[in-house]
Amino acid sequence: MPTDAKPAIEAARRILAAVRAIPRGEVAGYGEVARRAGLPGRARMVARLLSHNEDPRLPWHRVLRSDGRIAFPEDSPGYIEQCARLRSEGVRVEGGRVRGKRAAATLDEQVWG
Repeated sequence: MPTDAKPAIEAARRILAAVRAIPRGEVAGYGEVARRAGLPGRARMVARLLSHNEDPRLPWHRVLRSDGRIAFPEDSPGYIEQCARLRSEGVRVEGGRVRGKRAAATLDEQVWG
């Protein structure tokens, strides 16, 4: 394996761990997932990695845009599946946007407000 692939593999591992850590019925933005993975500013990396996900157990549906919207085009198969998965966890989705939920606070937010 080329040495330049090791950092990318480690980043992917950390992102996937951060996604798996989002509790059932909760959501987080792509940027928040990147921050939790220790990769601030890498929201696009999170989105790119999730777009290639093939693990059916990964709770990818809990990751949204920073404004709470689903990133898939409305009425696309991904949009319909993400809405269904979120609703099955008790998350309110209206017009492609999650309502009444806020991403769980980071440790910094808990300590510093």
